[in-house]
Amino acid sequence: MNLQPHSHLTGITAFVVTVELGSFTAAAGKMGLSKSAVAKNLSRLEERLGTRLLDRTTRRLGLTADGRAYHETCLRVLSELDSAEALLASRQRVASGTLRVSLPATFGPRWVVPMLAEALKRYPQLTLDASFSDRHVDLIDEGFDLAVRIGELEDSASLMARKIGTQTSQVCASPEYLARHGRPQRPGDIMEHDCLGETRGGKILPWFLQDKDSETVRVDISPRHIITNGDALLNAAVAGAGLACLPTWLVSADLRAGRLQEVLATSATNDRPIHLVWPRARDILPKVRVVVDELAGRFLPSPPWVEAGLVRPADPTSR
Repeated sequence: MNLQPHSHLTGITAFVVTVELGSFTAAAGKMGLSKSAVAKNLSRLEERLGTRLLDRTTRRLGLTADGRAYHETCLRVLSELDSAEALLASRQRVASGTLRVSLPATFGPRWVVPMLAEALKRYPQLTLDASFSDRHVDLIDEGFDLAVRIGELEDSASLMARKIGTQTSQVCASPEYLARHGRPQRPGDIMEHDCLGETRGGKILPWFLQDKDSETVRVDISPRHIITNGDALLNAAVAGAGLACLPTWLVSADLRAGRLQEVLATSATNDRPIHLVWPRARDILPKVRVVVDELAGRFLPSPPWVEAGLVRPADPTSR
């Protein structure tokens, strides 16, 4: 294969267009060149090939035998080039390839993966590579196309984001625990109970509750147990290990089934936004665009745990 720069492609184009239109003048008009430029490009092509492609007379242009054979080959090659360009263009429009997604360790498997699996049935050329972590990954450095993040976003000029919901939380406990220890009546009572805590960055997360005057109260709990996995925290609460402040998307089914009971109703105020985040680009990749649209359509206007009747809708004025 000759890998030298193919400057003679202009000559090939001039040759094919001239044959198609029957004159240098018409070919020049179509190519946006002067008549002399078209003729020179064709002459250089013939010189390189060492043969005449066209018989030039004052009255008409005609193909030589070599010209006819070369013309057929050129048409085939140019058609293949057009097909290759069309294929590349279509790949830019069609969702295809591998979508690398970073998802929260508990929220992702419960709510995002089932939706992605259902949505991707409609995109047979798209495959999923999902990772699970509550660490905020660096999308660009670590090669992720998309992430779901819960909590306030850091300012970043390199990222785009779309809010798809708000995580609300509830303080709850098992009926067995409440029967043994009683039910707290106000935020301050929390300190007298066994609490199940979480840590982030080595620090115990506080609870933010509402008092009887609807004022926000920060409660710095001294947890009886520290559990950093959402499902494990839920299971411990169901088993009667203590009070837990859990997201509604995690605890709603157990509240509905009676395995847990809400404590200090509507008191938890540590609402956190849920966003889809992806690297900023001039044009969003089709594989990212379709998944963002699919997930947004399933989380908005109401999240799926509300649509499923697992929990009552939150008051939108409180968000």
